[in-house]
Amino acid sequence: MSYQALYRKWRPQTFEDVKGQDHIVTTLKNQIRLNRIGHAYLFCGTRGTGKTSVAKIFAKSVNCLDPKDGSPCGECAMCKAIQDQTSMNVIEIDAASNNGVDNIREIREEVEYSPTEGRYKVYIIDEVHMLSIGAFNALLKTLEEPPEYVIFILATTEVHKIPVTILSRCQRYDFRRISVEDLSGRLKEVIDREGLDVEEKAIRYIARAADGGMRDALSLLDQCAAFYIDQKLTYDRVLEILGAVDTEIFSRLLRAVIANDVTGCIQLLEEVITQGRELTQFVTDFTWYMRNLMMAQSTDRPEDILDVSSENLARLMEEADMVRPEVLMRYIRVFSELSGQMRYSTQKRVLLELAFVKLCKPQMERNYDSLLNRLDILERKLEQGIVVTSERRPETGGEAQQDSPGEMAQEAPLTPAQKEDVKKIVDSWQEMISELDTSAMLMLRDAKVSASGENQILLAFTKDMNKGYFDQESHRQAVEQAISRRVGKQIQIVTQMLSAENKQSGLFINPNKIHLENVVFEDEDAPF
Repeated sequence: MSYQALYRKWRPQTFEDVKGQDHIVTTLKNQIRLNRIGHAYLFCGTRGTGKTSVAKIFAKSVNCLDPKDGSPCGECAMCKAIQDQTSMNVIEIDAASNNGVDNIREIREEVEYSPTEGRYKVYIIDEVHMLSIGAFNALLKTLEEPPEYVIFILATTEVHKIPVTILSRCQRYDFRRISVEDLSGRLKEVIDREGLDVEEKAIRYIARAADGGMRDALSLLDQCAAFYIDQKLTYDRVLEILGAVDTEIFSRLLRAVIANDVTGCIQLLEEVITQGRELTQFVTDFTWYMRNLMMAQSTDRPEDILDVSSENLARLMEEADMVRPEVLMRYIRVFSELSGQMRYSTQKRVLLELAFVKLCKPQMERNYDSLLNRLDILERKLEQGIVVTSERRPETGGEAQQDSPGEMAQEAPLTPAQKEDVKKIVDSWQEMISELDTSAMLMLRDAKVSASGENQILLAFTKDMNKGYFDQESHRQAVEQAISRRVGKQIQIVTQMLSAENKQSGLFINPNKIHLENVVFEDEDAPF
């Protein structure tokens, strides 16, 4: 006998063999056991979840001469005939190629004849959503009131395309994606019976790659086993065959992105391409890796919802402390958009390289989450003691002039500002702070400014976070030095929280006029 694919060879033959669809199996077995069989069923769900297999088992059960607790015996003449596809009682129809009115009229004529053997004639119409409107209309009456010996089972992956008039005449059963645990368990059973030698980690990866489909899982196993005949199928070999990438690469890539290391990202990407990995699958897997990281950040017990090894979980928890949630969400957004673009692109590598440059250089984008990413980078630099200077250029277009340490040391100390000086500063506040960096400008957005003493400016805030930012000496001094350089007088900044009765007085900084490295918000509902 010629070779038979694993997904065909190990197709479920009884309800007990069906994995991950207990809610459907139990209902159908009870209907058969109690003789409460319906006349029309609709099986819907994603590919490879068992719709057609369950339909065939159901057809065997209703015609079985000796059913056992609602499941077919598999030994009687009727079960064997249906299993060998020689029974006239089970008619399978592919609606993709038989979708016309004439095909349905043939069915209407055939149902008039009772079965020559067994109790029921079962019509299994696969991909029923492919029927034409005329064919659906022709099926309506027969589907509503078929002869008592006829059962219709309609199977589809796109239930939204089926007319409501058809849906209302059927019992609907939604097939779920099969869990990784159920897929792994079934794969182990097949591996043992086939006498294959497969590493546990490889089985888990194949189960995850199947994306909830048993047929896909068995097909992937078949493909991998065929490549390494009479050899042990290891995790690394499965990655090689399927063009996938080890999670260690994802970890190294993510750390390079967090460090804003464009060169490191491109070098790692070159390594992935050299290994012959499929880039569309790479984007999908890296997005999933970042999704797992987001889950690790969002729950106290990530091990309950993440299907990863303890080693990978420890690495995820470490990386969860390295990146802020809003920044990680930006990473996921960029790669989610990239995933849709990669499918139809002829320049996949260029798109992928551009995505990594975007992640490492958030200033390339002009939206809310990229600004948060830039703010996060600035805060990390300040925490590390790195001095952050403005990247703004003078309006003349020339290079920014910076004083050398020797020139700065020779400057004479500034005299304290007087009341008139402070008043002028308050009146032209926007100009005074125009050279501040992005993070300071953001934190000043809700401040009220007023004079306080001879050489003091009072900043009153409505938010604790903003006040706390300028309570830090380095941040406060940055503002003082920027203003002092402008007016040539020494200025001191004093901060306080704004009381309820004072919220209506004083000068607000207008957030809609703040320039953030060439980004101008002019809308009253701007994000800052």
